[in-house]
Amino acid sequence: MNWILRTMDKMRPTFSKGGKLGWLHSTYDAFESFAAVPSTTTSGRVHIKDAVDIKRVMIIVVVALIPAFCFGMWNTGDQHSLAFGLGWSFWMKVWYGFYRILPLILVSYIVGLGIEFIVAQVRGHEVNEGYLVTGFLIPLIMPVDVPLWVLALAVAFAVIFGKEIFGGTGMNIWNPALLARAFVFFAYPSTITGDTVWIGGLGKGVTSYAGTAHNVIDGFSGATPLAQVADGATAPDFLQMFIGNIPGSVGETSTIAILLGAILLVWTGVASWKIMVSCVAGALAVGFLANGLAEPGTFAAYPAVNHLVMGGFAFGAVFMATDPVSSAQTETGKWIYGFLIGAMCVILRLFNPGYREGMMLAILLMNTMAPLIDWCVVRKNIRRREKRAVAAK
Repeated sequence: MNWILRTMDKMRPTFSKGGKLGWLHSTYDAFESFAAVPSTTTSGRVHIKDAVDIKRVMIIVVVALIPAFCFGMWNTGDQHSLAFGLGWSFWMKVWYGFYRILPLILVSYIVGLGIEFIVAQVRGHEVNEGYLVTGFLIPLIMPVDVPLWVLALAVAFAVIFGKEIFGGTGMNIWNPALLARAFVFFAYPSTITGDTVWIGGLGKGVTSYAGTAHNVIDGFSGATPLAQVADGATAPDFLQMFIGNIPGSVGETSTIAILLGAILLVWTGVASWKIMVSCVAGALAVGFLANGLAEPGTFAAYPAVNHLVMGGFAFGAVFMATDPVSSAQTETGKWIYGFLIGAMCVILRLFNPGYREGMMLAILLMNTMAPLIDWCVVRKNIRRREKRAVAAK
């Protein structure tokens, strides 16, 4: 590592203000801070000094996403192998998944970071590490078959209108990764709805591998379990959905892998366990109420517990709802915020036939309401203290 630091030190005068490439100072600073811990520290009494910075927090979240990413690679290959009757081995499935997911990750980072670097240069600001997580999240919540040009447009929309227009990292109202998915859903619905998008096709003009044609297995459906249940079909059992070998977005299918990430986030204090628990409580409350009132055989009668392992609920509750910027900040507000997300998700699933998933819209809606929730909590606390002060006189 020392040679990297020495090289960066030699290059610093060139990229400093007044140097030959001084106008690229923000770009140089971004690479320097990524390669090593910045040598600058805060000063003055008003600053809170801590060993944890944004880069460390972002890296922890990326590490927490790795189990979901690794399982998503295998599951992408597994679903493709099942759909086309290929009988692939474990490593063939992993390799195919890596081959299909890598372009999504590259497009996400190239487009997103490219925009952030340009904006930083224009504004003369430092490049923040916030997109390190967003760039990884976006491919994980997309179908593997999403066209790369659509993904590029979605990333550009999310970064420009979800972050930079509000001032950059830490200023955004909504979760940028979910904005990218919402853009794809509403602007190009055919690329994120339907059966075949979840399993990865052979590609245009390709009908076989190694000269051998493969037929789709009889009875196989590329529809997600949530779509199957909503259409009145039989979905996989709870254990299969909990493990995650089902069609779905790249990183959203395995609840086990997501829980491993949740343990790391809670243990390190990066994410709020209160939001995660209250999301589950809200979903179960509405789900059990629907179970009690529904007629047998209807979607509302589907076991409430199964909603926790279907669609993007688990992934959203752990990695999206807990976004420290767009979520509620007060401790009481976190309980309210999470509960309403879980409840709204199940309500949307039960009563909105045009969009059965629900989690994406529920989180975006509560992102919008989070400041109001915090304001109400703070005002209630102020009134309680005022009454206490008057009674003490």
